[in-house]
Amino acid sequence: MRRIMLSLLSVLVLGLSMLTTAAAQSKGTVYYLVPTLLDEFQTGSVSALEMFLKQTGYEMKTLNADNKTDAQQSQMNDVIALKPAAIILAAVDFNALKPSIEAARAAGIPVVEFDRQVTSTVSDFTSVAGTIEIGHVAAQQAEAMLKAKNGDVKGKILQVLGDPGDPYTLDIQKGFEEKMKAFPKVTIISVPAMQWEASNAGTIVSDQMLANPDINLIFLHAAHLSVAAVASLESAGKKPSDVMMMSSNGAPVGLDLIRKGWLNTEVEQPLYAQAAAIAMFMDKIVGKQEIKAGDYDVLGLKGVVTKEAWGPNIKIPGAAITKENVDNPAFWGNMKAPTASIKSVE
Repeated sequence: MRRIMLSLLSVLVLGLSMLTTAAAQSKGTVYYLVPTLLDEFQTGSVSALEMFLKQTGYEMKTLNADNKTDAQQSQMNDVIALKPAAIILAAVDFNALKPSIEAARAAGIPVVEFDRQVTSTVSDFTSVAGTIEIGHVAAQQAEAMLKAKNGDVKGKILQVLGDPGDPYTLDIQKGFEEKMKAFPKVTIISVPAMQWEASNAGTIVSDQMLANPDINLIFLHAAHLSVAAVASLESAGKKPSDVMMMSSNGAPVGLDLIRKGWLNTEVEQPLYAQAAAIAMFMDKIVGKQEIKAGDYDVLGLKGVVTKEAWGPNIKIPGAAITKENVDNPAFWGNMKAPTASIKSVE
């Protein structure tokens, strides 16, 4: 009996020791305010941020705004009252969330912008894809596709944007159109899919294909919009490759459409690297330490930190996905989380 009691006591002490160690290792709780969980980029961002923050010693809790600005404003107020180590925000409405960002920072809580850049006020850190560069890559792909199809870089492109209030889609448009200016024989028709609603994109494609049956290429600013575009094309009797298509975020549905022959190219948004960058700098963010400008290796990609009017900003490049490289596990759309662990920036 004495041996049994001693064994039980040892197990209890070991368990308490493990709990104490875990508690000591936790650097605090970070809240992530995600705009919606209706697409795979957003659900993937939750998993990626949680995984990488855990590696650098932070717990994470997520609140979903269901694409409602007032809900996200209310969530910000609630989280400020909890005084977390930091808040990560992917804003539903960039201008509407400005007062909430300023209130959090006034309360001493660092605010990090993920994926959606807020330039109207100062934040403690921003991690985004190189969106203008995504537009440049898309333009290179469009140039090659139009030349292969028409013998020259000429033709008509339907560009389906996301919500016009989102800098992500506006920057992609800017990068795409500034490169396409070199080709005067190309006509670009640009129409926004309000609130990033897939059904809106489907309606746009249906209407524009009727009004402009000579459209050669459809460029959609997110893969989930491409699913609705394909449905519209199928309803019109089109088959894969009848109309060239590309998207620009690298989601699993986009990769599947490449495999099925509907999409020619998907320009990836580097989700894993964007999330990893936040975890890498979280100690400095929470400690209110200087984040130096320069180049940083983020999961093998070159992240560039610059000092902007809205605070330190890291921009990470994407890459073109085609049928030749679609199965590469490095692309987040293949849903294989990186095995490499990340460390805090010294």
